Amino acid sequence: MKKRNLPILILIGMSSVSCATILTGTSDDVTFTSNPSGASVFVKNVEKCKTPCNVTVQRTLSKSTAELKLDGYQDQSVKLEKTFNPVSLVNILIGGAIGVAVDAATGSLTKYQKKTYEVELEAK
Repeated sequence: MKKRNLPILILIGMSSVSCATILTGTSDDVTFTSNPSGASVFVKNVEKCKTPCNVTVQRTLSKSTAELKLDGYQDQSVKLEKTFNPVSLVNILIGGAIGVAVDAATGSLTKYQKKTYEVELEAK
């Protein structure tokens, strides 16, 4: 009987590896507004949209920022706030080092804490 359960236990264990990546994904939607509106939003030096807008931002363990740019106004840098993703605890308890490594590589150990940024642009 125990030998029959072994494949099931292995499948359960393997399915829980990278749990945060599977359950919560590798990105978050973040909303940007600005005053005045129409500012270009750049993430990793790539223009994503013009305010007001939503941007899908990849999770990462490194610092993440967004740049807002509008002609006649000073460029504004916004630090994207992150927090620990509690779903990752499942990997620590069940998935072991492999699951934690996958979640770390995909950035799923964290999630963006703040989902909306309102930026006041200053004239040059």
